[in-house]
Amino acid sequence: MTIAIVTDSTSDLSPHLCAQYGVESVPLYVLFDGKMHKDGLEITPPDLFAGLKAGKKTPSTSQPSPAEFAAAYGRALGSADHVLSIHISGQLSGTVGSARLAAQEFGGKVTVVDTQSVSMGLGMRVIRAAELARAGKGVADIVTELERAQTVADLRFTVDTLDFLRINGRIGGAQALLGGLLNIKPILVVRGGRVESGGRVRGHKKAVQDLVAHVRSYVVRHGQVRVAFLYTVGGEAFLQEVRADLAGATFEDLGDHAIGAVVATHAGPGAMGVALEPVSI
Repeated sequence: MTIAIVTDSTSDLSPHLCAQYGVESVPLYVLFDGKMHKDGLEITPPDLFAGLKAGKKTPSTSQPSPAEFAAAYGRALGSADHVLSIHISGQLSGTVGSARLAAQEFGGKVTVVDTQSVSMGLGMRVIRAAELARAGKGVADIVTELERAQTVADLRFTVDTLDFLRINGRIGGAQALLGGLLNIKPILVVRGGRVESGGRVRGHKKAVQDLVAHVRSYVVRHGQVRVAFLYTVGGEAFLQEVRADLAGATFEDLGDHAIGAVVATHAGPGAMGVALEPVSI
């Protein structure tokens, strides 16, 4: 059986990676400056933050329509027997709901997976599914492995301000971190499909130390692991500090990934994080 993989733009997989793994990514939308823009195709994070600096209203985001997913499934099924459609947490976006509605039109040939994650937490799950499909695994086996990965995968990040998450209603259990002391850096995790508090530290240096210690601890617990680094505009130096402090740690490095406009709308500028998974689940 030939299996095609479809995801959405909140995976933050670059066009190069999508091409490498044969994945189709359906874009979400950013409503900004009175217009709907396709994530990554018609708007980028630099566009977004430049507009905000110029005084434009904070953007909002929207999922693709079922019709857009149906079109993607139709294309995929032109050369595959089945589609695995792998998406952002249903608690963060209605995207997986649109995908499930579209899947109903294809007589059981589309399986939709809610990863309960976002950004490279989702992206790593997509890469795993593509690798398993190329290795000849069936749909049920791939879904089972993705579900196992979900129980041990980890996504930890920090942001310059919680305002973007608060304005867009994505703050989840991290609400308690609002109104913190000056120079407090929130540490956030994606847990159970929601953005939750992972604690707080004082200052940038402590935030770097927290992320580094977390990666090292994860490696000790799980042995061979994959790590993807993610950032928004303004977080590049932060990322390089974390990388420098991880010198000597052994892991499979999946590279640096710029967060797209949809996720950046909620994270804001200057965000940086790590997504982690064991190599073998």
